[in-house]
Amino acid sequence: MNNTFYLNISTAENLGIGLFKYQLTSPERFIITNSALAHMLGYLSRVDFKRITLDDLFLRPYEKEKFITLLKEQGKVKFFETLFKSKDGKPVWVAITASRVLINNKRDYAEGIIENISEHKETEEKLELERDFMQGLLDSMPDAIYFKDRQNKIIKVNRFYAEGSKLKYEDIIGKTDFDFFPHEQARKMFEDDNYVLSGKSIIGKIERTLLPNGTWNQVITTKIPMYDRGGNIIGTMGITRDMTAYANLERERLEMLINTVMVLGKAMEMRDPYTFSHNRKVADIAEKIGKALNWDENRLLGMKLAGELHDLGKISIPLDILNKPGKLSDLEFKLIQEHVVKCYDLFKDIKFPFSLADIVYQHHERLDGTGYPRGLKGQDINEEARVLAVSDVLEAMTSHRPYREALGLNKAMDELQNGKGNKYDPQIVEIVVHLVSDSGNKIFWSTN
Repeated sequence: MNNTFYLNISTAENLGIGLFKYQLTSPERFIITNSALAHMLGYLSRVDFKRITLDDLFLRPYEKEKFITLLKEQGKVKFFETLFKSKDGKPVWVAITASRVLINNKRDYAEGIIENISEHKETEEKLELERDFMQGLLDSMPDAIYFKDRQNKIIKVNRFYAEGSKLKYEDIIGKTDFDFFPHEQARKMFEDDNYVLSGKSIIGKIERTLLPNGTWNQVITTKIPMYDRGGNIIGTMGITRDMTAYANLERERLEMLINTVMVLGKAMEMRDPYTFSHNRKVADIAEKIGKALNWDENRLLGMKLAGELHDLGKISIPLDILNKPGKLSDLEFKLIQEHVVKCYDLFKDIKFPFSLADIVYQHHERLDGTGYPRGLKGQDINEEARVLAVSDVLEAMTSHRPYREALGLNKAMDELQNGKGNKYDPQIVEIVVHLVSDSGNKIFWSTN
């Protein structure tokens, strides 16, 4: 008995809950009500309220019919939301919970409670307006915007995302990137999402994506964590902008630029075939090292171009000095060293999406500061220049030159191993060791 709770009239009055018993058989009327129900709808007393019927209260007559039909079919109705009219005609949101009571199959009643839910509905409508406003704002954005939960499942997208993927909303929500993109691409996206879930952000990441329709595009993506009111991370938000048209325009510009400077390379080939051949082979070596370092497409392009053009400054050096057999004089050696400065001067004012001028300028620098022209040390030498330095030595020592025979792969590898850590980047040397080993201890680059 101690665990039993009874809702009496006094308690209902204090809680503002309306109690009623209503006769459904003709004539319809309220048999019992409490003061809370009368006051809820603007009536002074229960006596005044007894003079009205449900027809007087329901703002929309068809909802009254719906309520009565549900009650008779199911025997009870829980939290039926509808609009009542107050005494002065104002709408009041209420929720009706009632049971049907049938006595001797003749007298039909509804007994239950009525709650004023106007404040709740007002809050709900405000939230709905805010949601509509936010969705309208998201749908007006010319970028793909998407929200994911902690399992990296998509929970919301904007119109641009859906139209770009050529999918319906219901075919997107609840899915992950693995449902739309190639496995390797989706894996990288998944890793990025998990990184953001740790509380960090990814700002302006440029990447190529394969769309479900089979076309590639280039995009720039920003991802940030989403927090709840308690400061807990509940998911991620991403914004992706399509840069394909801009990227294509930039690539066309870059190709024109590369074709222009390659004309100089052709001039080098006509004047000094040995140096031209050396540059091409160095570019092949450097590109393979870059791939082993997991560089992206743009970085590999810059590395290959630097390899093909790194000795272009030698075009100003007399051939009898370049191809002179035997030891060079101090003046001649100084003149040859100037080729990196002259090459740098050729490219320093040309805007490439990679540091081409610095790469060629630094490729004769050494980690211990014994290189030229500036005696740079360690990390002051950029990574591409360190790759180019190793590639340059490897190719030069294994190739025949007009002034000497090829020294061979073994001697070239001895030079790199002996200089590893003091002259040459140890990671890059180790990559070369593996590339040579994987090729059966033979030259792994093109010799044509």
